[in-house]
Amino acid sequence: MGRPKVRAAATSVYHRAVTQLPDRNVQLRDATDEDIPALLSLWKDENVTASLTDSPAAVRLAIATATAVLVAVDDGAVIGCLIATFDGWRGNMYRLAVRPPHRRRGIASALVLEGERRLRAAGARRITALIESDHDWAVSFWERAGYELDRRMGRWAKML
Repeated sequence: MGRPKVRAAATSVYHRAVTQLPDRNVQLRDATDEDIPALLSLWKDENVTASLTDSPAAVRLAIATATAVLVAVDDGAVIGCLIATFDGWRGNMYRLAVRPPHRRRGIASALVLEGERRLRAAGARRITALIESDHDWAVSFWERAGYELDRRMGRWAKML
């Protein structure tokens, strides 16, 4: 069961970003279970580092439990996405991806702004973004979006 379509107040930063998109056919909305194959394909095609959670079951769980799994859709096709979730302590954003023909059109920025809006509404006062450090274009994007590298922290992971 999907969530309702994204709606933003006319005065929000998100609304201004979306209305400035050159292609008015691009819409942001919550992902549904029907989007799972497209999300997995997008992550694979755009060289997002593979993870144990790259499975239909894991994506279905994220859609059901994350604060937001957002998709950008153009003419019915998923062309971008972002996962934003709040754990009660901080907001987290990851898996930002936009297909190459649709890049540099404000879609990633609109996804991030909507993710920030959702996280703020959930109670987040700080947001971290999980970024692949060897993807220079990703690092540059997040820096332009106002995010700073926190050199005090590192990421340790354990596969279960």
